[in-house]
Amino acid sequence: MSKGTLIGLLGLGLILGLRHALDPDHIAAVSTIVSESRSVRRSSLIGTCWGLGHTMSLLVAGVLVIALKIQISDRLALWMEFAVALMLILLGLKAVLKPLRGWRIHVHQHAHGGSSHSHVHLHRPSEELAHQHRHLIRSGARPFLVGLVHGMAGSAALMILVLATIPSALAGLIYIAVFGLGSVGGMLIMSSLISLPFILTRQRFNVLSQGLQVAVGLFSLGFGLFLSWQYGFHEHLVY
Repeated sequence: MSKGTLIGLLGLGLILGLRHALDPDHIAAVSTIVSESRSVRRSSLIGTCWGLGHTMSLLVAGVLVIALKIQISDRLALWMEFAVALMLILLGLKAVLKPLRGWRIHVHQHAHGGSSHSHVHLHRPSEELAHQHRHLIRSGARPFLVGLVHGMAGSAALMILVLATIPSALAGLIYIAVFGLGSVGGMLIMSSLISLPFILTRQRFNVLSQGLQVAVGLFSLGFGLFLSWQYGFHEHLVY
């Protein structure tokens, strides 16, 4: 393989990595996490951590398949895709339930002229207080783990592509790294853009912001259920 051809393949890998970040299951998962973000900076960190986790899984799979000649069976690949479906369901449930967990029913007792009566109010703890102990490392751990799972699920298809087009093991691993770099950049951009509606509505239109959070949670939940049916039953993985 000539140097020019290799450079062209690496450039293609970067573009494909950028495009790969836009896959619906990736967007669904990251959206549920970004919906909790309070700034574009933190959202970009979420996207970056997802991309790093995704790339790490691909590189580990690359070493196993390309360098050590270990094969990923079709059934194992289906189980990894099924794991993504279950993860989307859990992330969706969390995003749907979280806006509801903060509300508390509080009863005020009042006495007037010898008679007493009650007022029932709904209170929600300050989000600033709820988030004041959230650190950057903790914020990045969840998207990193989500990226790891996504990377494991997508590794089989990428390994087939690499093995079919790039004969050199070293060049193949470099291609995977460049592909991963593209996915980092793509998700960094997408997570920042996705977070804008949540950030802009959180201060003045908190109910709308919570409604958006529930909406992305329902999307993730529904998409996860669809994928679990597709891989679990249509592909006869669990039945």
